[in-house]
Amino acid sequence: MSDGEVRFSHDEPLSTWSRGKHARGPTWYWRPNIDVGRELRRAVFLDRDGVINRMWIDPDHGLIDSPSNPDQFTMLPGVPEAVTALRAMGFLIVVASNQPGIAKGKLRRDLLEAVTDRMLIELGSRQPSIDAIYYCLHHPDAALDDLRFECMCRKPRPGLLTQAAQDLGIDLSRSYMIGDGITDVEAGQAAGCRTIWIGSWKCDVCQATLGKGAVPDFVARDLTAAVEIVRSRVAQS
Repeated sequence: MSDGEVRFSHDEPLSTWSRGKHARGPTWYWRPNIDVGRELRRAVFLDRDGVINRMWIDPDHGLIDSPSNPDQFTMLPGVPEAVTALRAMGFLIVVASNQPGIAKGKLRRDLLEAVTDRMLIELGSRQPSIDAIYYCLHHPDAALDDLRFECMCRKPRPGLLTQAAQDLGIDLSRSYMIGDGITDVEAGQAAGCRTIWIGSWKCDVCQATLGKGAVPDFVARDLTAAVEIVRSRVAQS
Protein backbone atom coordinates (compact mmCIF):
# COMPACT_ATOMS: atom_id res chain seq x y z
CA MET A 1 0.00 0.00 0.00
CA SER A 2 1.45 3.38 -0.98
CA ASP A 3 1.53 6.42 1.28
CA GLY A 4 -1.23 7.98 -0.78
CA GLU A 5 -3.54 5.04 -0.12
CA VAL A 6 -3.13 4.96 3.66
CA ARG A 7 -6.02 6.67 5.43
CA PHE A 8 -5.98 7.76 9.04
CA SER A 9 -9.38 8.05 10.65
CA HIS A 10 -10.95 8.37 14.06
CA ASP A 11 -11.02 4.54 14.08
CA GLU A 12 -7.21 4.35 14.02
CA PRO A 13 -6.02 5.87 17.32
CA LEU A 14 -2.47 5.76 18.58
CA SER A 15 -3.17 2.34 20.12
CA THR A 16 -3.15 0.87 16.59
CA TRP A 17 0.28 2.27 15.74
CA SER A 18 3.51 0.31 16.01
CA ARG A 19 5.38 1.45 19.07
CA GLY A 20 8.54 0.79 21.00
CA LYS A 21 11.40 2.21 23.03
CA HIS A 22 15.09 2.26 22.28
CA ALA A 23 17.30 1.42 25.25
CA ARG A 24 18.08 4.71 27.00
CA GLY A 25 16.71 6.39 23.91
CA PRO A 26 13.46 7.72 22.46
CA THR A 27 9.99 6.27 22.69
CA TRP A 28 8.63 5.95 19.17
CA TYR A 29 5.32 5.43 17.35
CA TRP A 30 4.91 4.58 13.65
CA ARG A 31 1.60 4.99 11.86
CA PRO A 32 -0.18 1.88 10.50
CA ASN A 33 1.20 0.62 7.18
CA ILE A 34 4.17 2.99 7.15
CA ASP A 35 6.40 2.12 4.21
CA VAL A 36 10.03 1.92 5.33
CA GLY A 37 11.68 1.86 1.91
CA ARG A 38 15.21 0.91 0.92
CA GLU A 39 16.07 4.27 -0.61
CA LEU A 40 16.89 7.13 1.73
CA ARG A 41 14.09 9.68 1.84
CA ARG A 42 13.66 13.27 2.88
CA ALA A 43 11.82 14.15 6.06
CA VAL A 44 10.56 17.18 7.89
CA PHE A 45 10.99 16.91 11.65
CA LEU A 46 8.48 18.98 13.60
CA ASP A 47 8.71 20.03 17.19
CA ARG A 48 5.26 19.67 18.72
CA ASP A 49 4.42 22.37 21.27
CA GLY A 50 4.53 25.84 19.75
CA VAL A 51 4.71 24.51 16.18
CA ILE A 52 1.76 22.12 15.86
CA ASN A 53 -0.24 23.21 18.90
CA ARG A 54 -0.46 26.18 21.22
CA MET A 55 1.30 26.09 24.54
CA TRP A 56 -1.10 25.69 27.47
CA ILE A 57 -1.48 28.68 29.76
CA ASP A 58 -2.55 27.77 33.30
CA PRO A 59 -5.10 30.48 34.15
CA ASP A 60 -4.73 29.93 37.90
CA HIS A 61 -0.96 30.25 38.09
CA GLY A 62 -0.07 32.03 34.82
CA LEU A 63 2.35 29.27 33.86
CA ILE A 64 3.02 28.24 30.26
CA ASP A 65 3.55 24.54 29.64
CA SER A 66 2.81 21.65 27.30
CA PRO A 67 -0.80 20.42 27.31
CA SER A 68 -1.18 17.68 29.92
CA ASN A 69 -4.59 16.39 28.81
CA PRO A 70 -6.54 16.42 25.52
CA ASP A 71 -8.79 19.29 26.60
CA GLN A 72 -5.73 21.55 26.76
CA PHE A 73 -4.65 20.73 23.20
CA THR A 74 -5.37 23.45 20.63
CA MET A 75 -4.13 23.12 17.06
CA LEU A 76 -2.45 26.21 15.65
CA PRO A 77 -4.09 27.77 12.55
CA GLY A 78 -3.03 26.35 9.21
CA VAL A 79 -1.14 23.36 10.59
CA PRO A 80 -3.19 20.55 8.95
CA GLU A 81 -2.89 22.27 5.58
CA ALA A 82 0.85 22.82 6.09
CA VAL A 83 1.44 19.16 6.93
CA THR A 84 -0.59 18.10 3.88
CA ALA A 85 1.53 20.39 1.68
CA LEU A 86 4.78 18.93 3.02
CA ARG A 87 3.57 15.39 2.40
CA ALA A 88 2.57 16.37 -1.14
CA MET A 89 6.21 17.41 -1.72
CA GLY A 90 7.28 13.88 -0.82
CA PHE A 91 8.54 14.42 2.74
CA LEU A 92 8.04 12.02 5.60
CA ILE A 93 6.59 13.92 8.57
CA VAL A 94 8.15 13.04 11.91
CA VAL A 95 7.27 14.71 15.20
CA ALA A 96 10.43 15.02 17.34
CA SER A 97 9.67 16.41 20.77
CA ASN A 98 11.03 16.55 24.32
CA GLN A 99 8.18 15.50 26.61
CA PRO A 100 9.58 15.38 30.17
CA GLY A 101 6.22 15.69 31.93
CA ILE A 102 6.17 12.01 32.93
CA ALA A 103 9.74 12.21 34.23
CA LYS A 104 8.83 15.22 36.36
CA GLY A 105 5.77 13.48 37.80
CA LYS A 106 3.40 15.99 36.19
CA LEU A 107 1.88 13.66 33.59
CA ARG A 108 0.87 10.03 33.19
CA ARG A 109 1.85 8.07 30.09
CA ASP A 110 -1.79 7.42 29.21
CA LEU A 111 -2.46 11.17 29.22
CA LEU A 112 0.54 11.85 26.97
CA GLU A 113 -0.88 9.30 24.54
CA ALA A 114 -4.35 10.81 24.83
CA VAL A 115 -2.92 14.24 23.92
CA THR A 116 -1.11 12.60 21.00
CA ASP A 117 -4.38 11.00 19.90
CA ARG A 118 -6.03 14.42 19.87
CA MET A 119 -3.22 15.74 17.69
CA LEU A 120 -3.59 12.87 15.22
CA ILE A 121 -7.35 13.20 15.01
CA GLU A 122 -7.16 16.93 14.33
CA LEU A 123 -4.34 16.53 11.82
CA GLY A 124 -5.34 13.43 9.94
CA SER A 125 -9.07 12.91 9.91
CA ARG A 126 -9.17 13.16 6.11
CA GLN A 127 -5.70 12.12 4.95
CA PRO A 128 -2.46 10.64 6.24
CA SER A 129 -0.68 13.20 8.37
CA ILE A 130 2.15 12.20 10.68
CA ASP A 131 4.33 9.25 9.71
CA ALA A 132 6.13 8.80 13.01
CA ILE A 133 6.47 10.33 16.45
CA TYR A 134 9.66 10.31 18.51
CA TYR A 135 9.43 11.51 22.10
CA CYS A 136 12.22 11.96 24.60
CA LEU A 137 10.70 11.25 28.01
CA HIS A 138 13.88 11.73 30.03
CA HIS A 139 15.12 14.59 32.18
CA PRO A 140 18.37 14.92 34.16
CA ASP A 141 16.39 16.05 37.23
CA ALA A 142 13.51 13.60 36.84
CA ALA A 143 11.42 12.57 39.82
CA LEU A 144 11.28 9.03 38.40
CA ASP A 145 14.51 7.06 38.73
CA ASP A 146 14.19 5.19 35.43
CA LEU A 147 13.89 8.47 33.48
CA ARG A 148 16.60 10.42 35.34
CA PHE A 149 19.79 10.37 33.27
CA GLU A 150 21.69 12.25 30.59
CA CYS A 151 20.34 10.74 27.40
CA MET A 152 21.30 11.36 23.78
CA CYS A 153 17.74 12.01 22.63
CA ARG A 154 16.84 15.10 24.64
CA LYS A 155 17.19 18.12 22.39
CA PRO A 156 19.56 19.93 21.86
CA ARG A 157 21.20 16.55 21.36
CA PRO A 158 20.28 15.00 18.00
CA GLY A 159 19.23 11.52 19.11
CA LEU A 160 15.55 11.87 18.22
CA LEU A 161 16.48 12.75 14.64
CA THR A 162 19.35 10.32 14.18
CA GLN A 163 17.35 7.41 15.62
CA ALA A 164 14.41 8.19 13.34
CA ALA A 165 16.80 8.39 10.38
CA GLN A 166 18.23 4.98 11.24
CA ASP A 167 14.80 3.42 11.78
CA LEU A 168 13.01 4.93 8.78
CA GLY A 169 15.74 5.36 6.18
CA ILE A 170 15.96 9.16 6.21
CA ASP A 171 18.64 11.24 4.50
CA LEU A 172 19.28 13.88 7.15
CA SER A 173 21.26 16.10 4.77
CA ARG A 174 18.12 16.53 2.64
CA SER A 175 15.78 16.98 5.60
CA TYR A 176 14.51 19.87 7.72
CA MET A 177 14.09 20.44 11.44
CA ILE A 178 11.35 22.97 12.21
CA GLY A 179 10.93 24.22 15.77
CA ASP A 180 10.31 27.24 17.95
CA GLY A 181 13.22 26.69 20.35
CA ILE A 182 16.97 27.19 20.19
CA THR A 183 17.32 23.53 21.18
CA ASP A 184 15.44 22.56 18.00
CA VAL A 185 17.96 24.49 15.92
CA GLU A 186 20.87 22.93 17.80
CA ALA A 187 19.49 19.41 17.39
CA GLY A 188 18.84 19.94 13.69
CA GLN A 189 22.32 21.30 13.10
CA ALA A 190 23.94 18.45 15.04
CA ALA A 191 22.01 15.95 12.93
CA GLY A 192 23.02 17.64 9.67
CA CYS A 193 19.56 18.98 8.76
CA ARG A 194 18.56 22.36 7.43
CA THR A 195 16.84 24.28 10.21
CA ILE A 196 13.83 26.60 10.28
CA TRP A 197 13.13 28.54 13.45
CA ILE A 198 9.51 29.50 14.13
CA GLY A 199 8.98 32.84 15.81
CA SER A 200 9.82 36.53 15.78
CA TRP A 201 13.52 37.22 15.26
CA LYS A 202 14.00 39.69 18.10
CA CYS A 203 17.33 40.98 19.34
CA ASP A 204 17.33 38.89 22.52
CA VAL A 205 16.73 35.76 20.46
CA CYS A 206 19.49 36.75 18.03
CA GLN A 207 21.96 37.16 20.88
CA ALA A 208 20.98 33.86 22.46
CA THR A 209 21.40 31.94 19.23
CA LEU A 210 24.68 33.62 18.35
CA GLY A 211 26.00 32.85 21.81
CA LYS A 212 25.27 29.17 21.28
CA GLY A 213 26.38 29.13 17.65
CA ALA A 214 22.85 28.05 16.76
CA VAL A 215 21.79 30.43 14.01
CA PRO A 216 19.02 28.78 11.96
CA ASP A 217 19.18 28.52 8.19
CA PHE A 218 15.78 30.18 7.90
CA VAL A 219 13.25 32.01 10.08
CA ALA A 220 9.48 31.80 9.61
CA ARG A 221 6.56 33.29 11.51
CA ASP A 222 4.68 29.95 11.62
CA LEU A 223 4.50 26.51 10.02
CA THR A 224 2.61 27.82 7.00
CA ALA A 225 5.44 30.25 6.24
CA ALA A 226 8.00 27.51 6.85
CA VAL A 227 6.29 25.36 4.21
CA GLU A 228 6.77 28.12 1.65
CA ILE A 229 10.48 28.20 2.45
CA VAL A 230 10.70 24.44 1.95
CA ARG A 231 8.68 24.68 -1.27
CA SER A 232 11.05 27.33 -2.63
CA ARG A 233 14.09 25.22 -1.77
CA VAL A 234 12.57 22.14 -3.39
CA ALA A 235 11.85 24.12 -6.56
CA GLN A 236 15.50 25.21 -6.70
CA SER A 237 16.88 21.71 -6.29
